[in-house]
Amino acid sequence: MQPAELDQLVAQIGEAILARVAAGPKPVRGEGLNIPDLVCPGCVQRCAQTCSKKTKDIVAAGADRISSSDRTTRVDPAIASLIDHTILKPDATAAEVRKVCAEAKKYSFASVCVNPCWVPLVAAELAGTPVKVCTVIGFPLGATSTEAKVAEATIAVRVGAQELDMVINVGALKGGDHDVVKKDIRAVAEVCHGAGAILKVIIETALLNDDEKAVACTLAKLAGADFVKTSTGFAAQGATAQDIALMRSVVGPGLGVKASGGIRSLDDVRKMAEAGASRIGASASVKIIEATAR
Repeated sequence: MQPAELDQLVAQIGEAILARVAAGPKPVRGEGLNIPDLVCPGCVQRCAQTCSKKTKDIVAAGADRISSSDRTTRVDPAIASLIDHTILKPDATAAEVRKVCAEAKKYSFASVCVNPCWVPLVAAELAGTPVKVCTVIGFPLGATSTEAKVAEATIAVRVGAQELDMVINVGALKGGDHDVVKKDIRAVAEVCHGAGAILKVIIETALLNDDEKAVACTLAKLAGADFVKTSTGFAAQGATAQDIALMRSVVGPGLGVKASGGIRSLDDVRKMAEAGASRIGASASVKIIEATAR
């Protein structure tokens, strides 16, 4: 008997016992169970024997201790919904990408973020789920031409990308060529919005001073971006709470702010959220979200 079949059998037995004890109507089949075809709407528990509702019912019937399995978890959906579950390493394999997709579905992360070649696979793996397909454009340097970024974005949305994280032309920004930066962002934004996708603009904070960060955020906002994002994760330093606070102060409440790079703990996520981040990019997502269960 497979684990899922065993979980289902145990759950059905528990329901039958509860129905007899309560001497009332039998509970709705599968209520509260996060197993195939037996899921409570919005449930975030992977329940082997019980969910919180059934636990309360069992205790009320006379039990003073409840047993569960090692697969039972309780996570914070508010944290999970902030996270873009990310795998951008150059040597990622199809098996690793599928694993990330399975984790994203299990924990209800906001999206799975991958390199462009994996978008069709991720779109297929996430089909029918609320988890979005995210990819990167001009990554990780941002030094490709606008035409190349537009072509990359056009292909990405055509094969299933719903969110695009684009790296700005950092050299143009630092050289004061602000119109070049703005046009570069706007061209990709038009592709995204024409396909119903959203654009996050990576400004690579590790390479900028505070004035340049403020200018980059302003240009992204003027060019029609939906988010500004701190980092690629490939520079010397990733996100800091100070940078998030600065970016939020520049773009105001109307744009998203994504913290990415070096975020490895639940404490990191909370600090970024408190500073103003509305999305988190992380490859340590499972470690972070399972910490909420503790």
